[in-house]
Amino acid sequence: MRIVVDRTRCTGLGMCEAEAPDVFEVQDDGTLVILNETPGADLREAVEMAVDGCPTEALSIVED
Repeated sequence: MRIVVDRTRCTGLGMCEAEAPDVFEVQDDGTLVILNETPGADLREAVEMAVDGCPTEALSIVED
């Protein structure tokens, strides 16, 4: 699994960081940083919740 962010849609609200803090971090300026673009199976549920909970639909999962 690989995480993809559409930077044109991301507004830095931080919902993803709340769901998966080991994977996502929103900087003070609102920029989203993906800490781990290819998280393991142990983080899959948290990443899926973050993707599903993104209010701007900026996140997606690509299966490798």
